Amino acid sequence: MTLRLAIVLPTLDERENIAPLLTRIAEAMGPEGWEAIVVDDASADGTADEARRLARNDLRVRVIERIGRRGLASAAIEGICATAAPFVAVMDADHQHDPALLPAMLAALESGACEVAVASRYVAGASAEGLASTRRERGSRLAVRLARRLAGVDLSDPMSGYFALRTDTARALAPRMSQIGFKVLLDLLASAPRPLRVREFPLHFAERRSGVSKLDRAVAFDFLVGLYDKTFGSVVPTRFALFGTVGGLGVLVHLAVLAALYRVGGAAFIPAQALATFAAMTFNFWFNNWLTYRDRRLRGVRALLRGWAGFCAACAVGAVANVAVAGLLEGYGLHWLLAAGAGILVGAVWNYALSSRFVWKRR
Repeated sequence: MTLRLAIVLPTLDERENIAPLLTRIAEAMGPEGWEAIVVDDASADGTADEARRLARNDLRVRVIERIGRRGLASAAIEGICATAAPFVAVMDADHQHDPALLPAMLAALESGACEVAVASRYVAGASAEGLASTRRERGSRLAVRLARRLAGVDLSDPMSGYFALRTDTARALAPRMSQIGFKVLLDLLASAPRPLRVREFPLHFAERRSGVSKLDRAVAFDFLVGLYDKTFGSVVPTRFALFGTVGGLGVLVHLAVLAALYRVGGAAFIPAQALATFAAMTFNFWFNNWLTYRDRRLRGVRALLRGWAGFCAACAVGAVANVAVAGLLEGYGLHWLLAAGAGILVGAVWNYALSSRFVWKRR
């Protein structure tokens, strides 16, 4: 039978969910005409090994294991570009998305009734009971209202992670996408040169079957990052803007420490400036690891200590220039606040370029 649909399953620590999900997909789609592509971000629990074990006995299952790369959006695009099927669906592997919707979504696409089929939590007949809390549901609905403006499509759930479309359409849009964060559908719709025709299907958003949700507080920033990228990303690169934002917060940390030591504690300016610089670097490393380089986040005590040491080392030249310039200007009578600001500015370029390359391994 001809291959009709590829189901892309981005995974991170979903070992226990893969086999039962493939069983549910087979029950919904039948024995032929589909394939499942597991795109795994080097899960620590052996998700990729489990998927490979299943693939040895089921030719409908394929595996892409990514090393040194993370992020749901980029994983979805890699899976989409790896299939020869004319239609592709993206869904979570945690069982919150019901595979029973796949045949109806595929039929709507094949008939030309729509260009994108979206499983929605908010249309008539749907439910969002699987959301972890009332607060998360309220936040999701607020994000939906903002996302409609960005996508230019009247959708009840543009933040849905469960959708399907023609594969060639997705491939054509991929170079225009930011591929940042979790909102793949929103990225696709906002990247289209014209509004795409969309049809929504009611989804009963279920509880996660096994494992722990990958959503943390940084995901809220993903949405804001997506808004920024589509609005200003062509002017100032998004990651640099994030790094600069973290750096701005680091300036406040720097000045607070400097004021406490120099103005309140009575310490000499140069030692106070040096300690303030060290405190700001430590803060910047932690926040950049959590937000700016979220897709390459360092985890575990050893990796964090090594990364922190590498960050400090990579920024050493900038830090020395920071302290030297600030001390020189303050010695010539410039106000301490302006002198500190000049020192911070001199070190900023080094901090970004070297830490990106040597700490988070991004060229």
